[in-house]
Amino acid sequence: MKPTFNRNITHYRKNHMSEIEDTVAEEFPLTIYLNDVEFATLVCTPEHLEELVIGFLASEGVIRRFEHIKKMNLDEHGGFCHITLADYISTDHFVYSRRIISSCCGKSRQFYFQNDAKTSKTSLSKTKLTPNQCIKLMEHMQQESKVFMETGGIHNASITTAEGLIVHRGDIGRHNALDKLYGYCLQNHIDVRDKALVFSGRISSEVLTKSAKIGVGLVLSKSAPTNLAIKMAEDLNITTIGFIRGDSFNIYSHPWRIKEDPGS
Repeated sequence: MKPTFNRNITHYRKNHMSEIEDTVAEEFPLTIYLNDVEFATLVCTPEHLEELVIGFLASEGVIRRFEHIKKMNLDEHGGFCHITLADYISTDHFVYSRRIISSCCGKSRQFYFQNDAKTSKTSLSKTKLTPNQCIKLMEHMQQESKVFMETGGIHNASITTAEGLIVHRGDIGRHNALDKLYGYCLQNHIDVRDKALVFSGRISSEVLTKSAKIGVGLVLSKSAPTNLAIKMAEDLNITTIGFIRGDSFNIYSHPWRIKEDPGS
């Protein structure tokens, strides 16, 4: 399915109305079934859906590795994904009610907080970046944000090394974009402990928790962090950098991972 949709709209500019064609972001409900029991409905951008499901299940603590999924049957047009888990994984403590996970931010995102504590990882990363690398990585992430350029309606995120992007994903839900990255890394057995996460939106406690679950040691954003996110980053040994714009940024936690540029 396409992540965008073209439609005619009325455009106003300088006392003049005109009919134009505009590109808007698609919003799509995807219902996940675990062992034939309805688990959750994600409202998302309809691309990279397998990665989204894998990353979401890992984030919720249902699986730890991609191999914990015995079978996956994705019906993109119907909006269903049936997951059969490995025989030794119990879902009794997860499947007790159906949940709707909306695309918007904040309290609409329902998490099992005990699973957050269980699956969040204190970073052991020794990876360091120079200021110039931080700025370049943000530029590269924004250059890859094609759907955002068309619509202005999605969040974007990338897993990177110091040299460049490994994978870029976008979604109308910021948590979905991160789950897609997580799913990609699990599916392709990518070790993220020496990688960084580059993100387009605010670093909230939710985003910081997702980053810790993925396992990165650095989180870079063009926007601001919240105080709770900074406190969590300090506790989890994660370097958080915000307001990467132009040639400047702010380091909010564990600045030792940012080293001087050679020759500076």
